Amino acid sequence: MSLTPENILNWILLTPLVGAVALLAVPGEKKKLIAALANLFAFAGFLVSLPLVFWYDKTQAGFQFTINHDWIPSIGASYRLGIDGISFLLVMLTTVLGFIAILSSWAFIQNRVKEYYIVFLILQTGMLGVFMALDFFLFYVFWEVMLVPMYFIIGIWGHERKLYAAIKFFLYTLLGSVLMLLGILWLYYFHGGLHAPGAACPAIGIAGHTAAEMNTFSIPVYLELGHFLPATLIAKLVFWGFFISFAIKVPMVPFHTWLPDAHVEAPTAGSVILAGVLLKMGTYGMMRFSLPIFPEASREYAPFIATVSIVAIIYGALVTMMQKDMKKLIAYSSVSHLGFCTLGIFALNHLGLAGSLLQQVNHGISTGALFLIVGLLYERRHTRDIAEFGGLSTPMPVFATMYMIISLASLGMPLLNGFIGEFTILLGAWQVNHWWAGLSVLGIVLAAAYLLWLYQRVMFGEVTHAANKGLRDLSLRELATLVPLVVWCFWIGVFPKAYFDVLEKPVALLVQRVEGPQAAPPLAVTLPDTESSEGGTPAGTR
Repeated sequence: MSLTPENILNWILLTPLVGAVALLAVPGEKKKLIAALANLFAFAGFLVSLPLVFWYDKTQAGFQFTINHDWIPSIGASYRLGIDGISFLLVMLTTVLGFIAILSSWAFIQNRVKEYYIVFLILQTGMLGVFMALDFFLFYVFWEVMLVPMYFIIGIWGHERKLYAAIKFFLYTLLGSVLMLLGILWLYYFHGGLHAPGAACPAIGIAGHTAAEMNTFSIPVYLELGHFLPATLIAKLVFWGFFISFAIKVPMVPFHTWLPDAHVEAPTAGSVILAGVLLKMGTYGMMRFSLPIFPEASREYAPFIATVSIVAIIYGALVTMMQKDMKKLIAYSSVSHLGFCTLGIFALNHLGLAGSLLQQVNHGISTGALFLIVGLLYERRHTRDIAEFGGLSTPMPVFATMYMIISLASLGMPLLNGFIGEFTILLGAWQVNHWWAGLSVLGIVLAAAYLLWLYQRVMFGEVTHAANKGLRDLSLRELATLVPLVVWCFWIGVFPKAYFDVLEKPVALLVQRVEGPQAAPPLAVTLPDTESSEGGTPAGTR
């Protein structure tokens, strides 16, 4: 089967799965061969996704590269795939970070190597399926498929308290999955899926639509019919069912307590993929489902959710500053950084949504790289205690350079990726409520404090521990995991237009679904009326 636009999503989705199946035939004692094959298939998964960069049509708002085959016709479930600009960026993020995470495992994973790489490749398939699925039943299958491999990665290849962290991760996520499943079933029933064939669809009351036509799990159908859902109590409860499920995955305060434990106990690659991709499934679900399917509830509860997001930004940053474990510090920083993403989403305007999606990509790059940094130190010293380090820039100058760039990107330095995402989100929040933007800026200030303070304690000063004096600098393999992410940070920071072009049409369509046809034009910034210095005419919307 040749690689064409008609089947490229199948190639991207199935390449890691083929790799997992191929590893079953390799004897378990051949560890180097297993690692090499796993890296080969992970890299192949990235390569087959590259044509999307050239084939994706930025002028279209709808789904592209769609695939649709009957799967379980008796209930209306189908194998339906497709991507728009929102999922396109997240698919590319997944293929890049998936390969880098597997490459970073080369030296660290030494027990049950075969099982580890098989589980990781299955996880890669599940993550890609979540972003590609256009059928609710298929989406839920991929959502659950993704949960099980991460449970094993933490529980088998994690650190001292790995079983506690794995069970806590599983229970929190399973609770969210159950709530989402109930919401999906309610939507299915509400749209006529359980009505007798040929009967009218009284729950909707849309002329010309029968239950037989609505017997489907097709996501595009529900996106188009979102405005027909009445603002009843049960509809609002379903909105909260979906939202809590996604909020647990982000995770938002107060559902965030599973995240530090999972990050601290997971192996390096597990932390990279957890922070880089899995957390984005929550924000993706909010943008893909919560907003367009429940527009009235989204507008009604947006101020409350934005307030919780601001609490997460400030609270997460304050807690981050108190950590003594490097990995736990970066884990809590994710609570703060992702607060910006949820704030941008529930600003419900073009700037907020586009900035949020870009910041989701930025967080995946920067925080994933920070976990790689911590993992490299842990492999050398087998400790993450900040007090055990100091003066590492002397024996490890290349490492110090990479670490500094990634830290500056994470704190939002101009010309690096974090700046443009946070700046766009703040603009979107300012359009809605000046207080939202003003309070959120505290998170940026605190991020600079804890990231620079961490860097200073680890890299500057005298080498106070004898064990640190002989630490080797980065190897070529380790450079191969960090250099692509550093280059990506500069690319987004210097030329973000390429990403905003991809997002403009799908985000505009999303805003229209939430706010209606009267929504503001893309990237419009309303300025206060003032006298023009040249012509004396009022300055309006620009």
